[in-house]
Amino acid sequence: MSEPDPEDSIAVLGAGSWGTALAIQFARGGKATRLWGRDAPQMHAMARERRNLRYLPGAEFPAALSVVTDVGAALDGALDVLVAVPSHALRSVLRAIAPRLARGMRLALASKGFELTTSQLPHQVAQEELGAGRSIAVLSGPTFAHEVGAGLPSAMTIASPDAQFATALAYDLSAGNFRAYTSPDIIGVEVGGAVKNVLAVATGFSDGLNFGANTRVALITRGLTEMTRLGVALGGQRDTFMGLAGLGDLVLTCTDDQSRNRRFGLLLAKGAAPADALRQIGQIVEGYIATQATREVAQRLGVEMPLCEAVYQVLYERLPVSEVVHGLMSRPVKAETD
Repeated sequence: MSEPDPEDSIAVLGAGSWGTALAIQFARGGKATRLWGRDAPQMHAMARERRNLRYLPGAEFPAALSVVTDVGAALDGALDVLVAVPSHALRSVLRAIAPRLARGMRLALASKGFELTTSQLPHQVAQEELGAGRSIAVLSGPTFAHEVGAGLPSAMTIASPDAQFATALAYDLSAGNFRAYTSPDIIGVEVGGAVKNVLAVATGFSDGLNFGANTRVALITRGLTEMTRLGVALGGQRDTFMGLAGLGDLVLTCTDDQSRNRRFGLLLAKGAAPADALRQIGQIVEGYIATQATREVAQRLGVEMPLCEAVYQVLYERLPVSEVVHGLMSRPVKAETD
């Protein structure tokens, strides 16, 4: 492997499990990578131990990955910046770094979900905070951070209207057992990343009530219909939802207990209140906020999303899971394609 080129470096902002995993993956291919997070003591520990003991203890940092405690040091001289923070924190991070971004610096986003207060997708938040002239890409797809960190075979989608930027990111990430694909459909990829978290909560309900494999597959399939319906209404391309960022991420999040959203649904089905379930999981559950934001977008556009509405009723109207499921099964018969 050649020595990393400091003139072709990337700053990764956000040192949770996903930001750390992506930083490791960039560095595996020899790209000079600087990882920054808000928690300075944690960052010092990561620099000392050369791993993220809190979130990815088994993944050692490659030599090309450096840990910094000052966001200015992370951004200084970088060609690209990747922001990997929860969707509710995205705007504040972008606003804080905006004065430090060089004119030609390109922005990649690994945040998933509509912003609750504005119903905007991540790239729309970025355009509002940074201006419309900057190249923006989004990263999404069926990838659990622990498996990426461990170097297990994985694939994802990188979407951007700037094909050159998407391709450059794909090449930088495609090292070892990781493969990235490109797409021009930034809206479709973002909608898939937002809605799948809500549907994973719904699948957790079903599995928590021991409804079996038939029900789980039916929920995933009908959930894909809802996701596609909303994405197309927002301007996404229908084919995107049959790919990694749509069906792929949906199946992953709905069927594996590494998904915090699925585990959240399981706890609720067993009788836990939302606040108690969130405390038990101990990390951010994106589906909790995503449920409210997705519902608001669907209502504004007049898009029917009964599964997402059912999750909303459990989380925010405190209806019992069993009652909501009964309501879904009592809906009028209709054509599958409606």
